[in-house]
Amino acid sequence: MASKNIELDSPGEDNGSVPGLMENGLVLRLVADGESGEGFPYAPTDWPNPGDTWRWKVGKRKYGTGFMSDRYLSPPSHLLKPGQPKPKFASMQAVKRYILKEFPNGDIDAFFASFSWRIPSKDHNWGKDRLALSSIHPKEETAEHSGSESNFLTMDCKARNRMCSVQREARNCSLPDMDCDICCGEAGFCRNCCCILCSRTIDWVYGGYSFVRCEAKQGENYVCGHAAHVDCALRSYMAGTVGGSIGLDVEYYCRRCDQRTDLISHVSRLLQTCESLDSRDDIEKILKVGLCILCGSQRVTAKNLLNCIELALRKLRSGIYLEEIWNMEGNISVGSAGAMPHLGNNGTFTENMEVTDGPYPLNFDAPHEQNVQKRSQEPVYITSDYCIESLKLENEIDRVLHELKKSQEVEYRIAEERLYAKKNFLLSLYQQLDTERSELAKRSPSSKNCDIDAHLTNVLNKVNQIKQEVIKLKDMEQISRGYGRTPTGILKEHFGLQFGD
Repeated sequence: MASKNIELDSPGEDNGSVPGLMENGLVLRLVADGESGEGFPYAPTDWPNPGDTWRWKVGKRKYGTGFMSDRYLSPPSHLLKPGQPKPKFASMQAVKRYILKEFPNGDIDAFFASFSWRIPSKDHNWGKDRLALSSIHPKEETAEHSGSESNFLTMDCKARNRMCSVQREARNCSLPDMDCDICCGEAGFCRNCCCILCSRTIDWVYGGYSFVRCEAKQGENYVCGHAAHVDCALRSYMAGTVGGSIGLDVEYYCRRCDQRTDLISHVSRLLQTCESLDSRDDIEKILKVGLCILCGSQRVTAKNLLNCIELALRKLRSGIYLEEIWNMEGNISVGSAGAMPHLGNNGTFTENMEVTDGPYPLNFDAPHEQNVQKRSQEPVYITSDYCIESLKLENEIDRVLHELKKSQEVEYRIAEERLYAKKNFLLSLYQQLDTERSELAKRSPSSKNCDIDAHLTNVLNKVNQIKQEVIKLKDMEQISRGYGRTPTGILKEHFGLQFGD
């Protein structure tokens, strides 16, 4: 699915029109909390028949990107059966199920293409800066802005990046950058828009998810201000979770000032950005960046975020509607170390939070023993979302089967190596036996009796040795029944495997 083109529509004051967003050529009027209406652009018109107009309504909650989280869709009353209560569909999935049931021949894609499911909030400051919209612009549009349309910008960037001054103004830092005569003294390097690790320019597309900037204080009046690509930092072991002397845990280590930056908030903003996108490829690419940053951390916050991203990726790959991916409610009512992280109304992730959904709130700041005791006395509520649980179970089974296959491959290689070694040893014994027999046959009656006896003894010894090795091979062949059904003595003696009691 291609990314939607979203622009801020700012009519002049003289025409008196209401500002809104331009999305794929549609003017999306900004709406207030609790507002409702009917028809285009937030509900279908003339579907399934001419004159059939659907109604829409929004709640109070909204994503951090400014779009309403609670939005509802209702069909026209005359489409309902007598006595049937008028439904309010809170998700695209619910609407899809209704259409498949009531209008099996209806074109679902055409239905959703006839209106905008996303509704922008009037309370959001859409025009606070130009970078607010660049976070949801595709890369091609950002490239256009850095070209001819930006010729009016002052070219004071050593890397000759036309968007550098706009990006500098968008930085919310009250302190100036510290003086730097090391990397910033190099020709073509701009501290504001170049990566300190590879010297290439950073990209502000989709809110700048692909880079991290060090805002560590340098003295009382300055900050570091150097930036790095997340990919460069990960490859250089300067970001994510790194052991050894550097000891990073979901952090970024600045090579210029030796200060650390916690990346939890960066990943939280990354998730927030993904909610605004309509390109599955871009969403997957950004979520994978978050996975790389969080991988290996033992922090509860990082594990919760990691679970959130993994669930979003599973939903994304299942092909469900994008709006349903970010519906994190209703998974497990009782929190745990692996539960979903909490996203506030502004879309930001909170590390120390209290889960108050349902009748049994859980305070994550409380001692662990207290939470365990409380959970043991409470019923566990499991989601009724069949799709989510199906994906989770499928992923878990795939993981188990993959690990089983790997372990079986290792066991097969061990058995193969030992059995072929035994076969080769037996063949060498047979060759030695043939040689001894040939030597014995060459002896004439005039040969000394001691020579004949020696060769005969060698032949008999080889025969006995071959018999013993054949018995061992037969024991080893019991491995065909599987390691679990093979006697432990055979596994220990012939395969070098020893299992505990």
